[in-house]
Amino acid sequence: MATLTIASRNYGSWSLRGWLLCKMASLEFEEQQAPSDDPSTRAELLLLSPSFLVPCLTHDGVKVWDTLAIAEYVNELKPDARLIPAERVARARCRAISGEMHSGFSNLRSALPMNLKAHYPGFKVWAGAQADIDRVLTIWRECFAASRGPYLFGKEPCMADAMYAPVVTRFLTYDVKLDPQCAAYCKTIMAMPLMQEWVAGAKTEPDELEELDVEF
Repeated sequence: MATLTIASRNYGSWSLRGWLLCKMASLEFEEQQAPSDDPSTRAELLLLSPSFLVPCLTHDGVKVWDTLAIAEYVNELKPDARLIPAERVARARCRAISGEMHSGFSNLRSALPMNLKAHYPGFKVWAGAQADIDRVLTIWRECFAASRGPYLFGKEPCMADAMYAPVVTRFLTYDVKLDPQCAAYCKTIMAMPLMQEWVAGAKTEPDELEELDVEF
């Protein structure tokens, strides 16, 4: 049995990605949640840590703590889940946009932190974060033009959808204005049973991080 260690469901965007990847692959695992008052966990949630050690997948004595590494590892374990497209061009693009999300969009992360229990109608997005938002939407539109949707690479969700799912929640939390196509994609992601399960769990969490619950 594998074990997946996650942080807060409400604030933990990287934990959501790792959890979705494992669930989408139908990997059986026990879930462990690191306490949000733990200094290292808190540092990760507040983007103050130099590296991210949660989520961490433990399987057959191996620990995998980088989200992209988790995706590749689970894809090898469960190839039938098709977390990564089989076609060469789509596969390369999926890895590229997943890597871009993994390493970029720092302005978006800091200005619009994930907070599933919050909602800020009319939230004003500053220019640096707006540039990141515009890039995300461009990526989505280019994917839809090639795949026809409803997911980024076709009819089934894959690694890229897991990587961008926390961004979907941010757009909803902060009332980001979207074109109809991208708004429809957000509805598709949020309607996934796995996303509904995660959000339901987040809403029951008693812990709060004051730094991420300020009045904007």
